[in-house]
Amino acid sequence: MTKKKNELWEWTKALLIAVILAAVIRYFLFAPIVVDGLSMMPTLKDQDRMIVNKLSYEIGKPHRFDIIVFHAPEGKDYIKRVIGLPGDNIEYKNDTLYVNGKAYKEPYLDEYKKQVADGPLTGSFKEKVPKGEIFVMGDNRRFSKDSRHIGPVPLSKVVGKTSVVYWPLKDSHFITIK
Repeated sequence: MTKKKNELWEWTKALLIAVILAAVIRYFLFAPIVVDGLSMMPTLKDQDRMIVNKLSYEIGKPHRFDIIVFHAPEGKDYIKRVIGLPGDNIEYKNDTLYVNGKAYKEPYLDEYKKQVADGPLTGSFKEKVPKGEIFVMGDNRRFSKDSRHIGPVPLSKVVGKTSVVYWPLKDSHFITIK
């Protein structure tokens, strides 16, 4: 009888430790997220499943062109690409990104730029990114609700960086800038 009680107690402890460990990992380190919509096409597809690295910006800062998850004003989490960092002057002119006067290539947009026949993919604008905030945009520029509409994102609203698509399995990959 005592042996069975000890075995039951050991299984209970192991199960509790596993549940606590899973909760800590999900809450503090990594979490799954589902892409909802087409705003990050062609880089990410609707219903792609990804892993958010929540620790990445606890020990570091966002970099230009990172794909991040943040809490949007509507109470949803958005997935967008970092275009401007705190203090940057962002400008789009003739479908080219300029940051602090320097032109940047955006190879992840090449596919869509070839398809556009009725004007630029990204309309012209100028924006100064406030300190403590970042400027984000979706890769599907004509169909993305991003910093052009909701304003720059406070760094405090950033959940983390995401660069791994794990589902659907046939489309799993790491996201890299060419």
